[in-house]
Amino acid sequence: MRSAQKTKFFFCYFFVWIVCATSQSVYAEFRSVALAKTILYEAPSTTTKRVYLVGEGYPLEIIVNLGDWVKIRDPYGILSWAESKNLQSKRTVIVKVDKANIYKEPESKSALLATIEKDVVIELLDPLITNGWIKVRYQIDLDGYIQTSQVWGI
Repeated sequence: MRSAQKTKFFFCYFFVWIVCATSQSVYAEFRSVALAKTILYEAPSTTTKRVYLVGEGYPLEIIVNLGDWVKIRDPYGILSWAESKNLQSKRTVIVKVDKANIYKEPESKSALLATIEKDVVIELLDPLITNGWIKVRYQIDLDGYIQTSQVWGI
């Protein structure tokens, strides 16, 4: 009887783990850098190795939240740590292709508003994906739509 209870517990635990892992990938949490310059560290401490220096608006995916520190993934898949106080809930995306187009409407037949270079950060106005498009703001006054396949952070 004891072996059956252990087996049942294992399968229940495994099921919960699978559900949590799946839900995290479906509902990824993103934040952006709030300060002009933020240091990313190798571990959750300012005494550890400094890995990168990133600028304001840079999008980061939250992997683990420890309160004062968050483990993050950058657009290139590199994991590091950042102080929570240096991040904001304002959402941004970064262009991951050589050139990405912003259109007036969520279709490539509409008016072309801008062509953006790789690694440029763009403000995300609405995280709702509509037929593969999201609404973004480039610079101060250029609102339009970009294909989700051309950016990271959504």
